[in-house]
Parts: sequence; C-alpha cells; structure tokens
Amino acid sequence: METKYFSLGSSEDSASLKIIRILFGIICVAIAVFWLIFNIRSVKADRTLWITVVFLSGFGFYQIWAGLGRASRFIQIGPDKIILKKNSVLPVKELGSSGIKKIEIFPLSLIFHFQQGGKTVLRFGTTYTDNIDPIKNEIEEFATVNNIKLERISEDI
Repeated sequence: METKYFSLGSSEDSASLKIIRILFGIICVAIAVFWLIFNIRSVKADRTLWITVVFLSGFGFYQIWAGLGRASRFIQIGPDKIILKKNSVLPVKELGSSGIKKIEIFPLSLIFHFQQGGKTVLRFGTTYTDNIDPIKNEIEEFATVNNIKLERISEDI
C-alpha cells in the first residue's frame, strides 16, 4: 500500500494567490501597528483600539500563515499510519495503526477510536464532496491491511 494524500479543503492554491495572501497579511499587520501607534497617543485610547489591533493583527498573521501553506487541511494515508490535519490552525495529528482500535465510517465523517481510549472525529462537510468516497475507500484498505475493526454506519436523514 502506497501513501495517498487527500486535501480536505479547496484545491491547491496557485503561487500568485499565495503571494497575494502573504502581501495582504503583511498589509493588515502593518495597518494594525500603524493604528496602534497613531491612536495610542490620543486621549481616547480605549477598548475598541485594542479590539481593532488584535483583530487586524490576528487576521494578518493568519493570512501570512495560509499564504505559506501552513493552513491547509489534509489526510495522508500510509501503509502503517494516518497523518491528519483537520483544522487549519492546530498541528498535525499522527495516528499509528497499532494505536487505532476501531474505525467507524459515517456518510460525512470518520471516527477513529484509540486503544488507550479517546477518539478523533474527522468531519467532511458538504462543500468538497469529491474526495469523500476515495478517502473512505483508502481508509477501508488501511483497516484491512492493518487488521483494524471497521464499521460502516449509514444514517437516514
């Protein structure tokens, strides 16, 4: 079994879009710094100033982060482990085959149950549906190769 990579979001961004995101992020951070310096001297430096600065700088840093390619969501299925990044801000989670007790496959989600207890839920959503069936097929093959209990659960809506 070879390693397969599936994006959980929109298709890969072009280089020009990444550059635009980085530039927009830098502009947002620069405006936040300017806004802070310009308005901190005024007598009316209150809570709205800080909310504006925090929002602009946070949004700017996120745009830079996304422009550098660090905010992409994906699942990578290998022969003995699954690498999962289900949130654009949180770090990558590595799921080894020896640590997975059971996998439940729902129409729009996967639930990984672990040997030590606990679980991780991967929700697909309805926006990017092209990858759902290939991911489910690869998860099924992963479970078969690694002797992991697999349960398909259908939900009636």
